[in-house]
Amino acid sequence: MDRRSFLTKAAVGGTAAAAATTLAAPLYAQGNRTLTLVTTWPRGFAGVHDAAQRCADIITGMTDGQLTVDLKAAGELVGAFEVFDAVTSGQADMYHGADYYFVGQHPGYAYFTGVPMGMVSQELANWYYHGGGQELHDELGQIFGLKSFLAGNTGAQCGGWFRQEIKGPEDFNGLKFRMPGLGGEALGKLGASVQNLPGGEIYQALASGALDGTEWIGPWADEKAGFQEITKFYYTAGFHEPTAGLSLAMNREVFDSLTPGQQKIYEIACGEAHQWNLAQFLANNSAALARLQAAGVKTLTFPDSVWDAFGKAANEVLTDPTRMSDELYKKIYDSYMASMRASSAWDKLSDGAYTAQRDRVLG
Repeated sequence: MDRRSFLTKAAVGGTAAAAATTLAAPLYAQGNRTLTLVTTWPRGFAGVHDAAQRCADIITGMTDGQLTVDLKAAGELVGAFEVFDAVTSGQADMYHGADYYFVGQHPGYAYFTGVPMGMVSQELANWYYHGGGQELHDELGQIFGLKSFLAGNTGAQCGGWFRQEIKGPEDFNGLKFRMPGLGGEALGKLGASVQNLPGGEIYQALASGALDGTEWIGPWADEKAGFQEITKFYYTAGFHEPTAGLSLAMNREVFDSLTPGQQKIYEIACGEAHQWNLAQFLANNSAALARLQAAGVKTLTFPDSVWDAFGKAANEVLTDPTRMSDELYKKIYDSYMASMRASSAWDKLSDGAYTAQRDRVLG
C-alpha cells in the first residue's frame, strides 16, 4: 500500500563533502502530506471524539496544511479495538484512544488511561509531565514502534448504570457488566461477568439485556449516549477510573520522518487537547447530572463495604506477581505510585482542605 513517501538515502557529493561532516543530515519527507488518524470512538461521541478532532485540527492548522490529518472514526477504516495494530503495522499513521484498551499488548498501558483506586486527573498530569510518566510512555511505545502523548482526559468516571441497587459486594456476583482495563479485571474478582465493548456497542447491549449494567464516562457523555432511557440507577463515583487519560499515538517511522518543527507541533497539539478536553468534560457534567436527575435518574454512592472490596481487588490486580515480574511494568507501577503519594500529601493540605471548608461555609 503506497501511503507515504520517505527519503531513504542521502546523496553523497564526493570526498570533499564526506570530509566535511561525519554525520549525515536527518532525512525528512518533503511536501504536503496527509496523515490518517484512526480512533476508538464513533464519530460525534461526546468529548472523546472531540479530543481526537481537536488534535487533528491543531496539527493541520499549525502546519499550514503541510500536514493534513484525515480522521477516521471507529469502523470507518478499522474497528475500534483494531487501531493499535493498524498503526503499528503502518495501515494508518496515528490512533486516538484510551490506552488501557491495549493491556493485552502490555499491561503497563493501563497507567496512561487510569487504574483502579489510582490517580485523579491532576495527579496524572503531575506524574506525566513532571514525574517521569511521559518518558515511560515513550519507553513503552518504543517496543511497538509508537510515539505517544496524552491527548485528552475525561476526568473522574462514574461508577455506572445498574438495573438494581448495589447494597453489598455480593450483588456483583454474576452481574454482566461492561468495564475495560484493569478495573474490569478487579470487578471480575467480585464475581462479575466483565465484558469489554467499544463505546458504540454499549447502548444496544444494555437495551437488549446482554448487559446488566455498564460504565461509560460521566453525566455529560452518558446522557448523550442515552443510558437513562434504559435504567435509572446511577452510581456517581467509581473506583475503576478516577481519571481517564486519552492518547494520540503515531507510528514512530512516520514521526521520525517529520521535521523537528512538525514533531513539536504534534507534541503541543496533544498537550493542548489534554487540558482542553478535561475542562470540556468538567464544564458539562454538573448541568448534565441535573438533567438526568430531573428525568428520574436516581443517583447513588456505593456503600463502604463495596469500596473496601474494590480496594482489595484493585490491589491484587495491580500487584499481580506475573505482572510485577515484567521489568517495565514494575518500573511504571513504582513510578506511578510514588508520584501519587507525593501529590496526595500536598493536595490534602491544600485543595482538599480548602474545598471542604468552602463547602462547609458556603453550603
